[in-house]
Amino acid sequence: MNARLNVEDWKNPVWRLHNLYWITDKSGAVVKFKPNAEQTEFLEALHYRNVILKARQLGFSTLIQLIFLDACVFNSNVRAGVIADSLDNVTIIFRDKIKFAYDRLPEGIRAERMPMQDSTSELLLSNNSSVRVGTSMRSGTLQYLHVSEFGKICAKHPEKAREIVTGAIPAVAQDGFLFVESTAEGREGPFYDMVERARKRVGQPHLAIEEKFHFFPWWRRGEYEADPATVVTSDQDRTYFAMIERRIGTRLSERKRAWYIATRTVLREDMKREYPSTADEAFEASNEGAWYREQFDNMRRDGRICRVPYEPAVPVNTFWDLGANDTTAIWFHQLVGPEHRFLRFYEANGRSLDHFVQYLRETRYAFGKHYLPHDGDHKRLQSGYANRSVKEMLQDLLMRDIEIVPRIEDVTVGINQTRMALSTAWFDAEGCKEGLGHLEKYSKEWDMKGGCWKDYPKHDSHSNAADSLRQWGQKQPKLATRTDWGGALNYGKSGVV
Repeated sequence: MNARLNVEDWKNPVWRLHNLYWITDKSGAVVKFKPNAEQTEFLEALHYRNVILKARQLGFSTLIQLIFLDACVFNSNVRAGVIADSLDNVTIIFRDKIKFAYDRLPEGIRAERMPMQDSTSELLLSNNSSVRVGTSMRSGTLQYLHVSEFGKICAKHPEKAREIVTGAIPAVAQDGFLFVESTAEGREGPFYDMVERARKRVGQPHLAIEEKFHFFPWWRRGEYEADPATVVTSDQDRTYFAMIERRIGTRLSERKRAWYIATRTVLREDMKREYPSTADEAFEASNEGAWYREQFDNMRRDGRICRVPYEPAVPVNTFWDLGANDTTAIWFHQLVGPEHRFLRFYEANGRSLDHFVQYLRETRYAFGKHYLPHDGDHKRLQSGYANRSVKEMLQDLLMRDIEIVPRIEDVTVGINQTRMALSTAWFDAEGCKEGLGHLEKYSKEWDMKGGCWKDYPKHDSHSNAADSLRQWGQKQPKLATRTDWGGALNYGKSGVV
């Protein structure tokens, strides 16, 4: 150690972070670590439990690993753990962030803190402090825990996410430090819940065991700028930036706008997830396995999730799913010119058919066709309706103009038909809120062995809403050419659906 240095400096972890550690920068050059503006702000706002929602490439993973390494080098009997989203990232984090920085510490420090165990995933030092990287942390009390890209873990490995929430996080000592950071991956799962819980306490005092929310958007990063002459700014872009400026209370320069447009050209529907402008926007983009992610981006961009009024002169069609888990889902639709307008969505579990017929009556809509999935024609046993199909049971309840949508062998064909049809769809933001939530979360199955998304839908609580809309997607070409609505009967006059 340099005798001229103030001993008090060496006791200060912030000083050590600014002066002792070397990293590789984005160009691959070896440089001394200096916290950037976002990292400095985070250090100043540091809490015991930290939830970080961020744009990409702000260096939070590097900062957190250096905090852990520093704690282990300068304190005895410390246990620090890092949970990565994949085995490849376990290797990268340990090799490029932890081991790289340790190997370039001053020789005198390394002589005092020799590695007792030096594997590809754990550095155990002679003072009995260690930092370990893995895809799980199953045992022992931790003073420091970093869960990297928790949103991706929740989306792809829900069982692992539950293990982290129930096992690893509770293993952090009450006076220990937790860092959960990620880009967003859809509006459900433990990371989303954690963010929403922490956001409710923004601006309030935090207990040590309560999570503190930190958000770092792209526009605060100084280097994210480009020459405006290199991009074309559309009217939609200007509207978007004006809306964002109102929300954030900050003017975005033309150079920042240009960078955003140029980057979005490459990332497309991933832009809001990877480089969010606001915390709310980060979760507007569903996870990468969601079937309708691009369609939702387009609908929001075009303003097609809005207030959709009921047109009394136009019949209302309904599209049903008769779920195998005893859940029935219904979309209410009007075709007004070229626009397919969805007025509302309704879903209920464990209710008899007369409940749904009564719900239709109470809407006071004038109905056109009622579209049932292929199993609506299947005979079934039900109390009071022995050996009757759902179609026949609904007809007994005075529902008219029922049509069965033929079964398709490959459900992904119907999904793709629906994706194409959504370019003409408008949804009432309030009446369809629950259904839209299901649609946005409707995703592919994750292949654990192959490490990729299967080209087949995951069957979960979002399937019923998606399957009922798929009946519309499969019938949409016919609806677009239909002109005979003579079968529509007004409830107020006839009492017949």
